[in-house]
Amino acid sequence: MHIVQKLSSRNLFIFNLVLIGAIFGFSLAFLSFSCSTPNKPGVRAQAQQNPVVIPESALAVAEDLQTVFRAVSEKMLPSVIEIKTVSVRRRQVPNFNGIPWEFFFGPRDRNPSDDQEREFRSQGLGSGVIVRHNNGTYYAITNNHVVEDTTEIRVATKDGKEYPAELIGKDERKDLALVSFKTDDYYPLAVLGDSETVAVGDWAIAIGNPLGEQFSFSVTMGIVSAVGRTGGPGGNINDFIQTDAPINQGNSGGPLVNIRGEVVGINTWIASNISGGGNVGLGFAIPVNNIKRSIDEFIETGTTKYGWLGVSLIEPNRESIAALGLENRRGALAAQVFLGSPADNGGIRPGDFITHVNGRESRGIQQLQMLVGDLKAGENATFTVIRDKQAREIQVRIEERTDEVASDNRKLWPGVTVVPLTDQLRQTLRLENNARGLYVAQVVSGSPADVVGLRQGDRLVSVNGETVGDIAAFYKVLREKTATELWFGIIRAEATLESLRFKR
Repeated sequence: MHIVQKLSSRNLFIFNLVLIGAIFGFSLAFLSFSCSTPNKPGVRAQAQQNPVVIPESALAVAEDLQTVFRAVSEKMLPSVIEIKTVSVRRRQVPNFNGIPWEFFFGPRDRNPSDDQEREFRSQGLGSGVIVRHNNGTYYAITNNHVVEDTTEIRVATKDGKEYPAELIGKDERKDLALVSFKTDDYYPLAVLGDSETVAVGDWAIAIGNPLGEQFSFSVTMGIVSAVGRTGGPGGNINDFIQTDAPINQGNSGGPLVNIRGEVVGINTWIASNISGGGNVGLGFAIPVNNIKRSIDEFIETGTTKYGWLGVSLIEPNRESIAALGLENRRGALAAQVFLGSPADNGGIRPGDFITHVNGRESRGIQQLQMLVGDLKAGENATFTVIRDKQAREIQVRIEERTDEVASDNRKLWPGVTVVPLTDQLRQTLRLENNARGLYVAQVVSGSPADVVGLRQGDRLVSVNGETVGDIAAFYKVLREKTATELWFGIIRAEATLESLRFKR
């Protein structure tokens, strides 16, 4: 075929293909328009004539609330500080003289005295809030874990200034610390509120320096999720305020504020299931009422003093609660009492269930420890206890707590914790269903019970020759039959034994 004819045939084919495509597209467009629902006359105009209007009354409420949050932020931010710390640690490191051989394969016949001492510096960041001022010195409260074991402390303020600071006092049990810095510049003091009035559902505003300097002086908002929470890290004895206001690492030591701009707590820790820690709406703050006395004591003495009662507390299990008649009661069981302690001298005995201190309810071990700790040495306090299912009040003269007196197990009476034998416990221990006695759950090292030979796992059946069929009988005999001496009847490895005798 001639070349011209070939081109003509090809052009004709392309022309026909384009024509068919145009017809097909026109048909689809026609069908689309014909199947669509036509707008009714005036609908578009009506929509334009009736736009969505925000009610003025609702807008006024929202703007009033926004004004409050702005005012609280403006009031509090100048009182908040950023705490920058440096920790310096020195340690011995190997001196590799034969690099690279010694580095990869280790030295041969290396003398440890040849090691070099190296200095390692690590930086930390936290928050604080200014609470006192005296002759050019400002004092700011923060957490102990923010400044613990630090070599250098500096504080930065919202206006961009930075000052050297020093640690004035600390309290590991409440995770509190006080730092100071000197300046002639003016910074307002935070207003401390009343954490006793804080309730679930209250507004909660957290201020601090989360995740480093890039996010310093951040303000977040939420509500109070719960009060009276316990179980903080490191044995912290506070009854925490729980909030969902976003709190992250670096917020520690910063204030938790109410809607009036009053400090009601110091943000301390978060619970998180995120690797490395992160906010999931579970933040906890130390109630400000737990802090007020500590501030003054830090400034005066550099430390804080705790009252001492002289009891070892446990939370009884369900079976013990039933046996002791403690249903629907909140408090803590004095399982042991230190001989010669304020509790012993005042008349508190093992088995007493403490419910109130000076009329204030104790909701558990940690709160009771806090209530007693806040009492001053020499102060008389009234303890409400449940004994033999009856409430009674006992007057106790409080002494100062020291680590030495609180850890002297030789005076811990009787030094044993027992629990009833339940069906589940019998099954676990592979005991017969009619097995008798109380299970010895703990024997305190160095205590009278330890001295006479009691062991964990024994079954205790008598005290000073008196049969004790349940835990109520056990504590009753301890109170009434052990004035001068103490011994136990036990079952061990199916053998019935009698312990040595302890003379008081």
